[in-house]
Amino acid sequence: MAEEGEFTDINGQPISVDCQNYTPFCREFTVSSPKVSLRKVMVYTCSVWLVAYAVFFVTENTTVLSSAIIVTLAGMMLHIHFVKVDQETLLIIGSLGVQLSSFYASGRESTTFIEMNKIKDIVINEAIYMHSIIYYLCILIKDSSEPDGVASVVPLFQSSKPRLSCLVHVYKSCQEIIAQSR
Repeated sequence: MAEEGEFTDINGQPISVDCQNYTPFCREFTVSSPKVSLRKVMVYTCSVWLVAYAVFFVTENTTVLSSAIIVTLAGMMLHIHFVKVDQETLLIIGSLGVQLSSFYASGRESTTFIEMNKIKDIVINEAIYMHSIIYYLCILIKDSSEPDGVASVVPLFQSSKPRLSCLVHVYKSCQEIIAQSR
């Protein structure tokens, strides 16, 4: 059974959330961000190249144009490969653990798995971001030396940054599965 919803991120940009219910103990949440805008890429590229051409016109140095082209192309490739995340997934399996995956615009994938016996809880936390307060979903990792302590905090959906309404939807489902597995 799949549920889909349209939400917004902290900047007001649309994101979509897809929930796949595989079993009562296994759910997958996929948060998808908009693809790279061709208009933005063209505006940035043209701006850099126009500035480079203006500098070339004044200095008559072709190195400026070559450097601008190389820097722009390298910057776009680095942005697509390391920064722009198209979708993030959270797969929670009650008896096993949580798998976090990020899929980048270049096709690169980053995956992390956290065993259920290391998870203390999944909570919605708040943080001060620039001049506002934002909410984020995170996993609290148990401290092995102190039974009631928290060793670390693993934030979820770091790139898509969904708003509270989306986080509450994911949080409630995760809490159902954690409650059933304990």
